[in-house]
Amino acid sequence: MDIALFDFDGTITRSNTFGKFIRYAVEGKRKTFGPFLFIPLVIGYKLGLVPGSALRKGLVWFTFYGRKADPVQALGAEFARLVLPGELRDEAMRRIAWHKARGDTIVVVSASLHLYLSHWCALHQLDVICPELECVKGAYTGRYAAGDCYGVRKAKLVAEKYDLAAYDTVHAYGDTKEDEAMLRLAQKRFFRWKEI
Repeated sequence: MDIALFDFDGTITRSNTFGKFIRYAVEGKRKTFGPFLFIPLVIGYKLGLVPGSALRKGLVWFTFYGRKADPVQALGAEFARLVLPGELRDEAMRRIAWHKARGDTIVVVSASLHLYLSHWCALHQLDVICPELECVKGAYTGRYAAGDCYGVRKAKLVAEKYDLAAYDTVHAYGDTKEDEAMLRLAQKRFFRWKEI
């Protein structure tokens, strides 16, 4: 049996679902003032001056700090059900179906949030490694419970959860430099849907 490791945003999807979920979940005054506060960070990210991890960390804190967990989790389930189906790449879903038909273990390894990605992965019967938010007394602190999932950390989290030597072949699929360490774990590597 083989194992297949898939990045989510930009690999399985055509867009950045993390950003879409932030816009979907933000509320009240945060929705009004958020764009003004984060425009410099977003511009810095697009210019390569601000790492994606720093931008995600700021957005998570701003959007979820102090919010009750149950309604936010319901938003995540709703987003997975209503929004994600329109974001999926046909080639990605065909490849996932191919791995399923072979009986391979399939793992989504992503910096996208557990709030919605866990629901999507459960629906498709896929394993998932992604950031969960810290929750204290039923409310989110705005921090990750155990850190982000990007770059070298993607490979580390995979290696902690799976004995890759137990599989005949490791396949990995990614689309950015944040996926490079995970791709190096594999014998069959695909970057932006081209084998490398």
